[in-house]
Amino acid sequence: MLFEVILSKDGGVEHVELLVVRHGQSEADIIKCHEGRADFPLTETGVKQALLLAEWIKEKYPPDFILSSPLKRASQTAEIIAKKVDKNVLYFEELMEFNNGLLAGLPFEEAEIKYPKPKIRRPHEKYYEQESLIEFRTRAETILSKIVYEFPIDKRIMLVSHGGMINMLFRSFLNLPMNSDINIATSDTGIHFWKLENETKQIIFSNKVEHLFKA
Repeated sequence: MLFEVILSKDGGVEHVELLVVRHGQSEADIIKCHEGRADFPLTETGVKQALLLAEWIKEKYPPDFILSSPLKRASQTAEIIAKKVDKNVLYFEELMEFNNGLLAGLPFEEAEIKYPKPKIRRPHEKYYEQESLIEFRTRAETILSKIVYEFPIDKRIMLVSHGGMINMLFRSFLNLPMNSDINIATSDTGIHFWKLENETKQIIFSNKVEHLFKA
């Protein structure tokens, strides 16, 4: 995820560019089980995807800073990119995937039997030791605020995260409800580009994966 931040004289944000990046394929994708906080590493395919992504990032958007979720599938992706662009990775727990509690690591069929989805998901309530939607949204809002107000101005910042968190970041960016039924698909190493300029928000592109088809 890349951000270029320029602050106005009164401390407000005039220009922000966000390139939002999902990690590569993980072992959970192969064995068909819930990820969330289950800490699966990248597969061989996931590593290849990350290498192709790193080449694309270096050519199109070389970052000044790289921020990542500490979970293996994201951190491995971030480290591959960092090596290519000669940068260090900063880890932020706010970028971790949704804390799915007792579902983490369970096969889909087993989880469906043991922990069926609630008919009504109240934003403040926790189910099966998961975090609440309010807590999840707070994490997304927190990392966006840190990027805007704590990092040097006019720098490009890359964030590597997860599908669920990317959706919550998307909702936070557009001020959508935390339980909105609007979702954006994100493929392995898919990239989204969002822009905030003079309080006007734009979605430039979503889920770009052209790097995976490089000859």
